[in-house]
Amino acid sequence: MTTYQVKQGVTTAASQQTNPCRAAEELAGALRHEHLGFVLFFCSAEYDLDALAEALESSFPTTPLSGCTTAGEITPEGYDRGSIVAIGFDRRLFAIETALIDDLDHFELADAQPLVDTLLERCRQQAIAPINEHSFALTLLDGLSSREEQVLATLDAALGRIPSFGGSAGDDNHLSHTHVYTAGRFYTRAAVVVMINTRLPFEVFSTHHLIPLAHKLVVTEADREQRRVIELNGLPAAQVYAELVGIIPEQLSAAIFARHPLAVRIGGQHYVRSIQGVNSDGSLSFYCAVENGIVLTAMQPTPLLDDLKVMLAGVSARLGTPSMIIGCDCFLRRMELEALQQLDQASQLLRQAGVVGFNTYGEQHHGMHVNQTFTGVAFGSLPANDNH
Repeated sequence: MTTYQVKQGVTTAASQQTNPCRAAEELAGALRHEHLGFVLFFCSAEYDLDALAEALESSFPTTPLSGCTTAGEITPEGYDRGSIVAIGFDRRLFAIETALIDDLDHFELADAQPLVDTLLERCRQQAIAPINEHSFALTLLDGLSSREEQVLATLDAALGRIPSFGGSAGDDNHLSHTHVYTAGRFYTRAAVVVMINTRLPFEVFSTHHLIPLAHKLVVTEADREQRRVIELNGLPAAQVYAELVGIIPEQLSAAIFARHPLAVRIGGQHYVRSIQGVNSDGSLSFYCAVENGIVLTAMQPTPLLDDLKVMLAGVSARLGTPSMIIGCDCFLRRMELEALQQLDQASQLLRQAGVVGFNTYGEQHHGMHVNQTFTGVAFGSLPANDNH
């Protein structure tokens, strides 16, 4: 069953078909029109990805596509799994250009600056809107690469004043293989940068529902490359964390990590550093960079739905009712909603706000790689006399 809605300059659609050809055909039926300029999609990792790539290219032969695999989809109907959701952009309101970063390990400013400059120049040539204050970058990254911090910091330096956000690709919580897509195929250990220049007003945002507690933990031994903390406060990391949350190490689980995250404080803001798992040696693996000497603050959740309502209301107050929101929503937030049996309520909120997107293995906001946030971009509407 395909659900779709058409708003100013954007069309959104989703397919629950498990057959890649049928899914691609459903999306094409909903999205294709004479002014379609670009398609952005988010898909379950359960698909046969080679077959899906072929089907998408066949169904959209003249339209460029980019996307990634997910840890759950956000369709026009709300949260979903095992589906593919897509957004079609009207070329009369959007100039969109993409670039592939296929060597995350050696991506430096000397690579980033010409990449960004080329994307901006290609957008400029389409003469949709001025570049300054009308452009932003969306980055989709392999969510298991452990290279997000380095790539994002480098990209952010090259982007300068251009806002950016994005998400790390997922694989339905298997934590084995995540993929990004561009130019007709899926890639691992890669990133796709999508530069979007538009006449529509927009706002890049990020929110989370976590507040700091008094407890502080110092990382006294870490393996930075592996994002692994071996000791906290001079003792085995899993033991210290388990004591903090009031259980024994053997009871540590993904649900506990989601409910009791840690964060690092930078410039007066807390940035969540979520735990991925506990290892047999008593160390903890993280979704974000961790290194010796950093101080981690214990964080406590406040009601997630309340925070989401406040954020969406704030966006509407500033932009007017959004025509659409692209959301990168941490899969740990979804896990928390499922545990609290609030997924349907959250879906209703997202549906009413026009959110489409995906559950991520990490979010990006202005060059920072973070966890347990809802990060994205909201599009407003053009004045009535400036409409296509």
